[in-house]
Amino acid sequence: MTKTGLENAGRIAPLIRAGLIAGLVVAGLIFPLAALAGVGAMAGAGALQKMPEGLTEVPSAQTTYVYANDGKTLLTTFYEEHRRPTKIADMSPYITRAIVASEDTRFYEHNGVDAKGVVRAFVANQQAGGVSQGASTLTMQYVRMALRDGAKTPKEALEATEQTTARKLREMRLAIELEKRISKADILERYLNSAYFGHRAYGIFAAAEVFFSKTPKNLSLTEAALLAGLVKAPSAYDPATNDQTAATERRNYVIDQMLKIKSITPAQAASAKKSKIKLELTTPPNDCVSVSRKHNDWGFFCDYLRNWWLEQPAFGDTPQQRLENLRRGGYKVVTTIDPKIQKSAMEHILAKEQKRSVYAHGEVVIEPGTGRIKAMAVNRKYSLDQEHNGEHSDRRRRQDFKGNYPNTVNPLLGGGNMAGYQAGSTFKIFTMLAALDEGMPLDTAIDAPPRYVSKYITAPGPATCGVNWCPRNSTAQMTGRQTMWSGFGKSVNTYFVQLEEKVGAEKAVRMAERLGMKWHTEVDRMLAGPDHADGWGAFTLGVSDATPIEMANVFATLAAEGRYCEPLPVRLINTRDGTSLSYQGKKVAGPRCHQALRPEVAQAATDAARCVTGYGAALGSCGGWETSPMVHAIMNRPVAGKSGTTDSNRTAWFCGFTPQLAAAAFVADPDNPENTVGKSRGTISKYTVAETLKDALEWQPELDFTPPPYEMAHDSW
Repeated sequence: MTKTGLENAGRIAPLIRAGLIAGLVVAGLIFPLAALAGVGAMAGAGALQKMPEGLTEVPSAQTTYVYANDGKTLLTTFYEEHRRPTKIADMSPYITRAIVASEDTRFYEHNGVDAKGVVRAFVANQQAGGVSQGASTLTMQYVRMALRDGAKTPKEALEATEQTTARKLREMRLAIELEKRISKADILERYLNSAYFGHRAYGIFAAAEVFFSKTPKNLSLTEAALLAGLVKAPSAYDPATNDQTAATERRNYVIDQMLKIKSITPAQAASAKKSKIKLELTTPPNDCVSVSRKHNDWGFFCDYLRNWWLEQPAFGDTPQQRLENLRRGGYKVVTTIDPKIQKSAMEHILAKEQKRSVYAHGEVVIEPGTGRIKAMAVNRKYSLDQEHNGEHSDRRRRQDFKGNYPNTVNPLLGGGNMAGYQAGSTFKIFTMLAALDEGMPLDTAIDAPPRYVSKYITAPGPATCGVNWCPRNSTAQMTGRQTMWSGFGKSVNTYFVQLEEKVGAEKAVRMAERLGMKWHTEVDRMLAGPDHADGWGAFTLGVSDATPIEMANVFATLAAEGRYCEPLPVRLINTRDGTSLSYQGKKVAGPRCHQALRPEVAQAATDAARCVTGYGAALGSCGGWETSPMVHAIMNRPVAGKSGTTDSNRTAWFCGFTPQLAAAAFVADPDNPENTVGKSRGTISKYTVAETLKDALEWQPELDFTPPPYEMAHDSW
């Protein structure tokens, strides 16, 4: 037995011999005392044998911090317990002195259990006729917190905190063992990083932030004394209430204790006690709904990040485990969002469609070759509060539901469970790619009549003639012999339906899947299935739902010459120890890319897409006019893309790309897909994409597209 252990036994044994055992049982301390005095050796040995492995390294819950792509601009945080570990060297000396004075004045004298304190507590409890004073040292309190935080089941958590003799004995034994393993400074540091201070602040970093909006290193004497006093009873001594009497008295008690143990001077104590409590309260953001007002438009990107996280096996086996890991893992997440591009996108969107419009106007910008999402902007406020939202645009639902504008948390740009919006003629890209992939050249010529009787069977409707589907062109100017250049540049429906017949509708559907498209509705999943895909003639005209993030990434793949990269919202994920997170040998935040198209196929499709914007093809004729000449006129640099509208202008899209960036914008009514956007909104997506890309690339070198090999353009089919 150590010298300190012998001293403990010497102090306790007389109490036991004096017949005070009954009183000690009342206080719940008979077995711990007996163990320390050598009476309960067997019980103590058992407790030590059951000591959980890694007690000295229990991973407590920590806050995950999420930043913009600069690694400095905070987007939000995620936490169950707001905590950020802080080294003792980065704490004010006042807080370490204050916590010792408040909770354990003999901290530097005992070996984990303070026998003198046990005796003192026993006497006080005897006089009070109950438990009025505890005997837990700082080390014992830390052990309790560590066992609680390390509990894997509710039963273990209960055993770590319940008021029983067995728990007390366990704490004492583990406290003694812990002090053999680590220093007093380490114990104090761990204690201050684990203690609860109220207002969801766990640990001294969170407490200093929440109550004083500062770091622990900058805490003054009065601030440190106030925080140290909260540990005993955070609610009872809460200084953020109207009545600060209890908080002031508790703070002054701590100051008196600091003076008593000579950690401050009488002059310091007198001055500190005269000070009034001055708080500068902060509520740290938590989850996407807490993104700051200044950057509220980032909420939709944050929501996408959160949904992406829940799909990643690197963070757990189930979505629930992954969410828990996000809220407790203490990660540093540097996202891909570029504040400048996001700001530009938002400005151009709001210049065309205000937040109180029933029509959602949004844009996604992606970096080709990495899949990194640079911007996700929409004319909505990310908020759960719909009290003052406008009326629903669908009269049939108006009595029961408000509209999702201006406030909503629906994933309007992708991710989550929203189907998206019909993408119209942007889907012609899949038919053209399928044809090019099969060896058909860009100069494949087809006569395009105003109306075409296709081989596809469809239900009766305005685009049917008998049982056949009979699509029309939107203008008479599209009639005549077209190639992929002119057919794509003018968006000639009857050309592309015939091209689809030649290559096969199923190949167009499978091409879309190769480029990351998913089917979000039961109808789309059925039509895309093996039994129906080859008969899905309307697919080429974009009757399927798509999200802006999917469409932006399709054209990013073309910009990267066929290299497909999954849309990625993160640039860096560091674990709590500062190392970059890996899973199955790969960086979780690293680009996830593969060659989805032969480079020459992507180059050929890009050459046709140049016709759309007015930039002009490298190897062929665009036919004299195009659907979106304003795009190149605004940007005045190499740019390609595709516009798309649906029947009756229910949605209006534009997808544009350069070698450095790709973007997709849309306008639609998410609440009521039947609500047409009208001709006046038919071009706004084109302007939004062109203006955003122009701003984003202002200081970037002007890069041109690689022309396709000659045989991709002019070989005969």
